[in-house]
Amino acid sequence: MRPARAGDAGEVARVQVACWRCGYAGIVPGALLAELTGDQARQVWRDRWRDAITNPPTSRHRVLVAVDAVAGGPGGAVPPGRHGAVAGFASVGPATDRDRWPATDAEIYELRVAPGRTGHGHGSRLLHAVADTVADDGFRTLSAWVLEADQALLRFLESAGWSADGATGELDVGVSLPVVRLHAAVSEPA
Repeated sequence: MRPARAGDAGEVARVQVACWRCGYAGIVPGALLAELTGDQARQVWRDRWRDAITNPPTSRHRVLVAVDAVAGGPGGAVPPGRHGAVAGFASVGPATDRDRWPATDAEIYELRVAPGRTGHGHGSRLLHAVADTVADDGFRTLSAWVLEADQALLRFLESAGWSADGATGELDVGVSLPVVRLHAAVSEPA
């Protein structure tokens, strides 16, 4: 687990597109999904992630990546410049909802683990790293919007102690998809 680097942007986009292809299949019309996840879209996402990583809107906006382990050389040392492939990522920053206070409430904008890499602890490590990071940044609560249809993510967050707070909405990706907001406390009020 580490902060994302500019060179990770393409891998973050790869994970995002792969997750969307799997997660939105059957929910988003096929033609629209192909447009959102095609090669041209992936390049756009890569550029957006590079900008989010290298030029965040505030010092409290972060992108974290989970990487697969790389076998080291003699003594277990990892050669300079070598790192594992990005297996997942999280994007987090101040809450954007009108009923949240961005000074104390953080939001996970995106939390994804590549298909085929789930169940290896990447999601849990990302979630813990996000909680530690936002607590260090002075946030007290953390929320995330999740597709109602994304039962795997809902179950994952609920098993980590998150709960729905009653807020619902729609994600517009060319079609409206119902979303629910979950939240968790990350630190005690000062």
